[in-house]
Amino acid sequence: MNLNLSKPICFFDLETTGINISKDRIVEISILKVFPDGKEETKTWLVNPGVPIPKEVTAIHGITDADVADKPTFKELAKEIYNMIKDSDLGGFNSNRFDIPLLAEEMLRADVDFDMKNRLAVDVQTIFHKMEQRTLGAAYQFYCNKELEGAHGAEADTKATFEVLKAQIAKYDAIENDTKFLAEFSSRKKFADFAGFISYNKKGEECFSFGKHKGKLVTDVLESEPGYFGWLLNADFPLYTKKVLTAIKLRSFNNKI
Repeated sequence: MNLNLSKPICFFDLETTGINISKDRIVEISILKVFPDGKEETKTWLVNPGVPIPKEVTAIHGITDADVADKPTFKELAKEIYNMIKDSDLGGFNSNRFDIPLLAEEMLRADVDFDMKNRLAVDVQTIFHKMEQRTLGAAYQFYCNKELEGAHGAEADTKATFEVLKAQIAKYDAIENDTKFLAEFSSRKKFADFAGFISYNKKGEECFSFGKHKGKLVTDVLESEPGYFGWLLNADFPLYTKKVLTAIKLRSFNNKI
């Protein structure tokens, strides 16, 4: 079965130095690009993160410092990776909460202006959890009746994710073979940034979702407490969150002119 696509979609998976979106780095990325005509293109890169890979993390994905010592850094690969995904929607397993936010951080550190304004995100894990609530290996066994060989390898996980999504569409009448539907169905609470520090209220206005200003409009806080913006930019927040805050401040300023 082919996915019903109006534009390409890139399924991808990251292996990293850890799970901190702001601080950890990519050590492997695999992308499976699926075109509307059913054509598929796969590329996998090992990446030198520029920092040591913790032993407990290597124990999970099997990638050592020696494996990536002579590999390019993400900054050296960023344009090639971006060129592969720039015309595409994105798909993955837990990608909305981890892979996309971390990819965005790496892109911004590499001076590539990455955002999700003109693309959709399909999170296969969210669909799975809404329907069955298990892990990728269990999903692969449940939907595809196969054992997931090479789990925690980016390429194996990427291919399994794509197969699971196709099986989900075939299994559930309620799930439409349409990228926009899949993105909406697999989304959780709407946030303006990836990390969830800025949420939307019922009117679609950006609000802080943390700290002393939780629930308050971002525009109101930045106007009444100008120093808070500077503190946010200098604090240890993800680069994408800072980009969103800057855009809100500029929009508010332009609206007053």
